[in-house]
Amino acid sequence: MKRFSLRMATVGLAGLVMASLAPARAAEQLAPPRADWSFSGIFGTFDRAQLQRGFQVYKEVCAACHGLGLVSFRNLAQRGGPEFTAAQAAAIAAEWQHKVREIGDDGQPAERAPRLADRVPGPFANLKAAEAANGGKAPPDLSLMPKARSYERGFPWFLFDIFTLYQEHGADYVKAFLTGYEQGHETPPGTHYNKYFPGNFVGMPNMLQDGQITYSDGSPQTVRQYAADVTAFLMWTAEPHMEQRKRIGFQVILFLIVLAGLAYFTKKKVWKNVEGHA
Repeated sequence: MKRFSLRMATVGLAGLVMASLAPARAAEQLAPPRADWSFSGIFGTFDRAQLQRGFQVYKEVCAACHGLGLVSFRNLAQRGGPEFTAAQAAAIAAEWQHKVREIGDDGQPAERAPRLADRVPGPFANLKAAEAANGGKAPPDLSLMPKARSYERGFPWFLFDIFTLYQEHGADYVKAFLTGYEQGHETPPGTHYNKYFPGNFVGMPNMLQDGQITYSDGSPQTVRQYAADVTAFLMWTAEPHMEQRKRIGFQVILFLIVLAGLAYFTKKKVWKNVEGHA
């Protein structure tokens, strides 16, 4: 009787577990497709032209709602980034559509044109203003977006990611999100359907359209190209020293290999005449 009760309890517990997992499986997030990024891998670097195009997309589209609070205008001219000239970066700052808000000499709130040393100002004076203008939810700052947003690949894929050095989950998600809007779905009021967004209903509308932005270098003027370019730019804002980090890491690996070789041959030299250590 006890065995029967134990079996029934086990079956009941298994049923509860499966029932609890069913909604989670139904609401599983669609995995974004892997993109081919120039900055992926141990030797990956940013594409300067792509970063400049991505900045153009941010400036003409994203900056209307989102800030870059951790990026200064002078960073746009630094090595490893878009590498605008100092004069170009200064002109971008002076012509920026949003002003720097500060307290003037008279103690009153004032506005002025940004300078190279200033962080890229957002469109709203403060969090409350951003929330009030967007139905109670402030648009997030984009400085770290590819690092802050990602998805889980689960077992056993994360093991393959370790050995293949796949670290672009966030970039793949951001690009997929920007291209994942679909029409023809019933959505709650004030939301839009995106097949890659967790839960599928997102407050941000589709902001990219084919032909919306004119590129001067002849690159395709499509939603997919815009999404890839602005994602690469945001990957740089999230990790501006990535190229330097990879370069130093590779040099350290080479140093350790040489050091290990020297240590091995030194050991062989020192102990070669000692019995049992040849």
